[in-house]
Amino acid sequence: SSQALADRITAEAERYGVPASDIPPDLLTASGSGLDPHISPAAARFQLARVTKARGLPEDVVSSLIDAHVETPSLGILGEDRVNVLELNLALDALGRAPV
Repeated sequence: SSQALADRITAEAERYGVPASDIPPDLLTASGSGLDPHISPAAARFQLARVTKARGLPEDVVSSLIDAHVETPSLGILGEDRVNVLELNLALDALGRAPV
């Protein structure tokens, strides 16, 4: 119901160059603080091609690292699967490439 939010989502979708319906929602919105270190596994995989190109790494290596950094819900029931972006970037850095 917020036109400002709808406009921001449209602008973000245009930045990715695909329809908003094809983009994981957490890439189109932000947490309340804008500082949430986690994204969904779908959002991480959506960016796979961009990250592999920027890092100069094979897709299977980055995909395996994404899978290895999926955290499950707390106590098995609280929240959803998520990827800690900081930890994933540190793992990518350990392979000797610059951060993205």
